[in-house]
Parts: sequence; C-alpha cells; structure tokens
Amino acid sequence: MKVVRTLELSVPDLGSAIKEAREKDPRSLTAICGAAGMTTANWYRIESEKQILPEETLRRIESVLDVDFGVDFDT
Repeated sequence: MKVVRTLELSVPDLGSAIKEAREKDPRSLTAICGAAGMTTANWYRIESEKQILPEETLRRIESVLDVDFGVDFDT
C-alpha cells in the first residue's frame, strides 16, 4: 500500500534566490541545467516563479548549486 503526503509551502522570493545563486556559480546555465537534469526553459520558469516547484527539483537545484534555501516542510 502507498501513502501520500502532499504539502504546499509558500516561499517568498525563492525564484530570485535561485537566480542569485545561479549567477554566482561560474558554470554556464546549460552546464548547471545538465547537472540538475532539467532544461534551460524549465529553469527560467522556476526563476520567474511561473510554475509550482516540486521539492525533489528544489533539492536537486540546491545540490547542484551547493546551497540551502532553507525550505523546511517540517517546521
């Protein structure tokens, strides 16, 4: 049996924080997206906050950029 827990959390300016972290990274956007397993178009949608960001994708972005955006669903 599977049990699913779905939570939504509003994180003001997360897209801007992701963009700022990306711009500090010396790699190209294409290289960062390749490491994160996503397209540049998807990355831009995330930065402009035009879509819901799954936690799994957020964690991949944090890992690739070596940052922690402080998003915690358990507090």
